[in-house]
Amino acid sequence: MSRDLQSLLKEAQDQNMVPTVLAYNRIDGPGSSLDLREFQQSLWKLPVIPSDPQQDPTMEWSSGLPRTVGITISTGTKIHAEPLKGGRIGVRSAEYGTESVSVPGDVVPTRENWLLKIVELFGLSGVMFVLHNLQAGIQSSGLGGSATATTGVCILANELAGRPFSGEQLVAMASRLEQDLGVSITGTQEQSSVIFGGVRDYVWFPWGIPGNADSGYGASIHTELMNPSGYEELEKRLAIFHSGATRASTDVNAKWMLALTRHEGYVKHKLKINIAYRYREGLRLRRWDDVMKSIREYRDIRTSICPAYLNGAKEILGFADARGCVAFPLGAGGGGGILVFSPKPEAIQSLRREIASVYREIPFKIRQRGHDVLNLPLKKGA
Repeated sequence: MSRDLQSLLKEAQDQNMVPTVLAYNRIDGPGSSLDLREFQQSLWKLPVIPSDPQQDPTMEWSSGLPRTVGITISTGTKIHAEPLKGGRIGVRSAEYGTESVSVPGDVVPTRENWLLKIVELFGLSGVMFVLHNLQAGIQSSGLGGSATATTGVCILANELAGRPFSGEQLVAMASRLEQDLGVSITGTQEQSSVIFGGVRDYVWFPWGIPGNADSGYGASIHTELMNPSGYEELEKRLAIFHSGATRASTDVNAKWMLALTRHEGYVKHKLKINIAYRYREGLRLRRWDDVMKSIREYRDIRTSICPAYLNGAKEILGFADARGCVAFPLGAGGGGGILVFSPKPEAIQSLRREIASVYREIPFKIRQRGHDVLNLPLKKGA
């Protein structure tokens, strides 16, 4: 499609039908960071996998493996494609006021060029990718914003190139490019949430699923824990607030990874696997007290390894405890977005009233889809 892409995009632009991907963020919780490459590899061991691994809804056979539960929500990034003259490729960010343009084949693999490199590797030309946040002012929120943008660009480029890659290949691509080019320390949970969506449990397989020759890094056995009819019940028990502080996620993640190489830290990290499984089952069975307990236990382990995880969030922890809630700094913490959970919806409402003048709330809805694709595939004369 590349030779005709510029003209096709010009036609689409004239009709106000430019190809667009809406890529959504996720809420993390117990199990987050177990998706990092080092954690998957260090804490994984070959399990006995049933012939139908999801036949038993408890998936108890997977309880000893690294896992993450992702909750996809309605914040995120809008990415659309515009025609670009001269056979060049470009990426523009409306929020950050940045723009990178290059000739395909000349993109240097640097941190600044990570999104442009994605456009190049799909063999595209004559296209500018333009990014907008779906909700203003929530940068550094711990909701996986950079991974959402990266995965969204992968999805749109994949669509324009005729879908050469599968969803799990896009997960691996987005994760590796973001980490290997130095953008962020990242795993695969944020990217997986953009691809698959919903309230979903991911059991990680760092070298691919045994016996499945088509899978590799980024592979998971993923299970929907809750269908959309249950979203409202969960939403009533959740809230996200923004501390206004600057996050230091890479520094916090680096300390967690360093702890993995020391016996005391390794033992603590290993405890997180069982907590993540209890969190999974708490959500699946609507055992809200178990959900709250697992969030608190997971947060406390994280904090004992790296106290900076709570930077910018200590005050809200006190407010939450006093109202029968638990607070959990999102992402790698260090400020930014803070999840609050309570088994009792009225406790969330009480907390909202008390801290409304101190913290900005980030409103959201849970989404079953991790992304939406608009105005595709491109058709000449459409």
